[in-house]
Amino acid sequence: MYLLGLDIGSSSVKASLLDASSGVCLSGSYFPKSEMGMLSKQSGWAEQNPEDWWENTKLAVLETLQKSGVSGSQVQAIGISYQMHGLVLLDKNGQCLRPSIIWCDSRAVQIGEQAFLDLGKDYCLSHYLNSPGNFTASKMRWVIENEKDILSKTAHLLLPGDYIAYKLSGEFSTTISGLSEGIFWDFIDKKPANQLLKKYDIPSSLLPDVKSTFSIQAQLSAMVAKELGLKARIPISYRAGDQPNNAFSLKVLNPGEVAATAGTSGVVYGITDQLRFDTQSRVNTFAHVNYTPEINRLGVLLCVNGTGILNSWTKNQLLGQNSSISYSLMNELASEAPIGSDGLMVLPFGNGAERILGNKNIGASFHNLEFNRHQIGHILRAVQEGIVFSLVYGLEIMNDTGVTAGTIRAGNANMFLSPLFRNAFATLSGASIELINTDGAQGAARGAGLGCGIYKSEKECFIGLERMLTIEPDIKEQQAYQEAYLRWKSLLPEI
Repeated sequence: MYLLGLDIGSSSVKASLLDASSGVCLSGSYFPKSEMGMLSKQSGWAEQNPEDWWENTKLAVLETLQKSGVSGSQVQAIGISYQMHGLVLLDKNGQCLRPSIIWCDSRAVQIGEQAFLDLGKDYCLSHYLNSPGNFTASKMRWVIENEKDILSKTAHLLLPGDYIAYKLSGEFSTTISGLSEGIFWDFIDKKPANQLLKKYDIPSSLLPDVKSTFSIQAQLSAMVAKELGLKARIPISYRAGDQPNNAFSLKVLNPGEVAATAGTSGVVYGITDQLRFDTQSRVNTFAHVNYTPEINRLGVLLCVNGTGILNSWTKNQLLGQNSSISYSLMNELASEAPIGSDGLMVLPFGNGAERILGNKNIGASFHNLEFNRHQIGHILRAVQEGIVFSLVYGLEIMNDTGVTAGTIRAGNANMFLSPLFRNAFATLSGASIELINTDGAQGAARGAGLGCGIYKSEKECFIGLERMLTIEPDIKEQQAYQEAYLRWKSLLPEI
């Protein structure tokens, strides 16, 4: 038996085929082969066409099956991971009405801040565990205020993963975890957030039916099954936002467990069973994949938008897109510079409004650059250190919500492939970092197996998951990193 996992990112769509009995990933693929583009008509805006996600999903599935040599008829279930906080609007015929306003778009910040004041900070934080902020509900309010023609045609309000599930099945649904990430879920009333919907004039009829994260949510349509070479009516039996899914992929499910990722954005995600929140909403609390109205399993999410995207920008723009310098060589050059990069510091906040900065959009910036002193290695190290410093700054905020990071689990991918990055992160945070042989698409496949009953327990679904490497804090370097971090921290704006 085989399980298919999909990971709908903002850079690419990935697919993985998992052998259910061994937990081994047989093959994987991603499309497009270069990064997916974003539309940015104004500063702070970021949109993508949902149709592009769907076309790349089909290409990734077809190539994954072709590479594996496995017949599509042997695939038993499909799981979906997806970029969080996006807004997808469809008409009554299921056609997209506009590009999706995605996670790093900051146009709705002021709308969310005003709703926070109008509804009351205490009310929002106790019921939603967050300010309405720049999340999906606030983005929908922006459409209501600015695009009346779109609103009049809207029949379905979906998250990116809901859209892909719809394209696979022709059925509309979502999850409690998904609703919570859009600030559509009320944790006190344990139902959709009616007060916020009313405040924003969002008809509740636009929200799809709610399904359990691990359940048969829909079935593959005959038309799509034929196009992809799969069996009709196999279940779509798992769906989760990328960060809850990343945590699930790493077997982070219970209070005290912490996951991290450092792709386009950087995230630390810790599990708690307490309805706690940051009073300034600099970190956010959402329903985890195993949350139910009866059992609190909540994910406290720290997100820094400008992480891997800063590293790739440095490679493509500073070094040149045609440069022969690889990421591996960039890491080597960075390691030749001393801790603190001889005073050169980078604020990595160039990918939209940053929650840890109170939803300010301050942009990325280099500080103390000296032309006669700093070389490319200093720049490359300062970039990686700036990313580490921003994540550690967020960890300090998370500590105030009761989440502490003694051990952090991460996939062996993206920025964690850099020895400098992972060693600096472990040393400055004081946490052991465990690198695990998995990714989001594989996690979605495991979730699908649990959701359709192939796996009878959480223990079964993590068969084949292995720890590849553990990085411990380097006590000898802690003081140097702490001094560099305090200098960096002094550059941050007051919040």
